[in-house]
Amino acid sequence: MKFYMKNIAIIGSGSWGVALAVHLASVGNDVRIWSFMEEERDIINNEKRCKFLPGLVLPENISCSTDFEEVINDSELILHVTPSKFTRSTFKQYKQYVGNKPIIICGKGFEKETLETLDEVILDEMPEAKVGVLSGPSHAEEVSAAIPTALVIASEHQNILKLVQDTFMSEKMRIYTSNDVKGVELGGALKNIIAFCAGVAAGIGLGDNSFAALITRGLKEITRLGVELGGKEETFYGLSGLGDLIVTCLSEHSRNRKAGFLIGQGMSLEDTKKEVGMVIESIDNIEVAYELGKLHNIEMPIVETVYKVLYENLDPKEAVKNLMTRDKKME
Repeated sequence: MKFYMKNIAIIGSGSWGVALAVHLASVGNDVRIWSFMEEERDIINNEKRCKFLPGLVLPENISCSTDFEEVINDSELILHVTPSKFTRSTFKQYKQYVGNKPIIICGKGFEKETLETLDEVILDEMPEAKVGVLSGPSHAEEVSAAIPTALVIASEHQNILKLVQDTFMSEKMRIYTSNDVKGVELGGALKNIIAFCAGVAAGIGLGDNSFAALITRGLKEITRLGVELGGKEETFYGLSGLGDLIVTCLSEHSRNRKAGFLIGQGMSLEDTKKEVGMVIESIDNIEVAYELGKLHNIEMPIVETVYKVLYENLDPKEAVKNLMTRDKKME
C-alpha cells in the first residue's frame, strides 16, 4: 500500500486527537498537535506520552504546541478534534491561519446553544471553508494500539475524500467515502445518546434482550430524526450509524456508556461528570436531540425518556416501565 507523507495539524490534545496523531505518525506523516494546556504540551513533547492513554509511547514525529500558527503553518490537512462545546470558540482563534487547507471534523456532537452540527458551526464562522467529517466505530484506546479500524469520511468535496483516504489508509485503518455529510455527522452525534441509555440499562441490571431492543429501537429513532434533518436513511445503517452505535453501546471503553451506568447506579449527574473525568458528549446531545425532536415534531420516546431521567428526576426503573407500556405499535 502506498503512503502519502504529509504535515498534519491536529487541533485538540484529548485521547481521540492523540490516537489519530499516533496512527497518522505511524504511516510516516509529521503531526503537530495543538493543546491549550502547557502541561499537556510538555508531557507530549518531553515524556512522549498522553495522560488519557496510559502506557502509550508517542512516536518521535509527533510534537505539540500551544501556538495555533506554529501548528497550522505548512500543514496540508487540519483535524478538528475538540469537544463540541468548544468548537466555535476554538475555531475563531485559528481560522485566520486556515487559508485553503481542508478541515476534517473528528468530534461527534452539537452546539447546544444553536442546535447546529459541527460542520454548520465551522461554516457559520468561515463560509468558504472546505470541510469534511470523519466518523465511525473507533475507540481511541484501540486506534492508538493499532487495532484494525474502519471509518468513513464524508464531504461535498471530492478532493477531500481522496486526500483523507490517501493519508489515513493502512493495514490497520480502512477509510470509506460518503457524500452524505449530514447523515454521517448526525449518526455519530446521536448514537452517543443511545450509548448513554445502554449504560443506564446496565446500571439497573437489565439483560441482553433489553440491550438488543434498545439498540434496534434506538437506531430507528435516531434515523427518524436524522432523515428529517437531511441525512440519507442508508447512511444510518453504515459505519457512522449502526457501526458506531454497536461499539459505543457495548464497549467498556465508552465514556458515554460509563456515564449512563453510573446514573443507573444512582449517582448524581454532577458526580458522574467528575467520576468519568472526560467530556461526556451525550449529556449535551440528549438536550439537543430532545429540542430537535420537539421542533420537528419527531416521535422520540427513548430520547424523551432519558431526558426526563437526567433533568426531571425520573427514576430509571420507572423510565423502563414507561417505555414498555407505551401504546401498541406496528414495527
